Amino acid sequence: MTPVGAGIRGSIYHSHSFDAQATRIPGWKIVMPSNPRDAYGLLLSAIADPNPVMFLMPKALLRVKSKAGEEVPGEPGDDKVLGTMIDAPLGDRTAWRPNWPDLEELYVPIGKARIAREGTHVTVLTYGRNVLMSLAAADELAADGIETEVVDLRSLQPYDWDAIVASVRKTNRVLAVNEDTEVTNFGEHLLRRIAEELFYELYAPPKLLAGAAIPGIGLADSLEMASVPQKDTIKAAIAELARHEP
Repeated sequence: MTPVGAGIRGSIYHSHSFDAQATRIPGWKIVMPSNPRDAYGLLLSAIADPNPVMFLMPKALLRVKSKAGEEVPGEPGDDKVLGTMIDAPLGDRTAWRPNWPDLEELYVPIGKARIAREGTHVTVLTYGRNVLMSLAAADELAADGIETEVVDLRSLQPYDWDAIVASVRKTNRVLAVNEDTEVTNFGEHLLRRIAEELFYELYAPPKLLAGAAIPGIGLADSLEMASVPQKDTIKAAIAELARHEP
């Protein structure tokens, strides 16, 4: 398990993504969640799996609250109630013990993607914190009549090729989004395979939106935002694909 990614203003040494490097290790399984429920379920699956599993944690999501349907099974729905159970009080804590909620086991299958949003015009293949930004961009574009399908891969190795094929055949346009360096990017592998196996299904050239090919990500907001995909750049890339006609 290792934290990865930008979005926390972590500067040059604390904002890297290495998705592509991880997927090149033979025999390893690679997962990256985008919400608390998947984080919990993928972690349990990683522990139970007899193979080595690399669990990549998006740093920017570690403090993000779950939305409806994304809660860890068994957790209280009220943050204040949960706080009284597990937050240590101020002052003397010698007699204090946390009262952990009774959680239900949940195993999210490794290698199974999730359709985070249904759409018909453009497919977005993404994972980690870029799922949230892609969903926000898709919601804004819906007002312009562009319906975007967001596929949360969840597993990078093995990945859900069947889900990718089904989505691309439905929308005929595809955008891969991640924060890793754009050169030798994991998204490039997906787009290469799509071009090879689904070429005649495509209405537009497959597009990659990824991190810039630079040594590191700067501390200043402007530098970080210029280095990795943002909601507005994702929105612009989707809109460009949606306008493209064969």
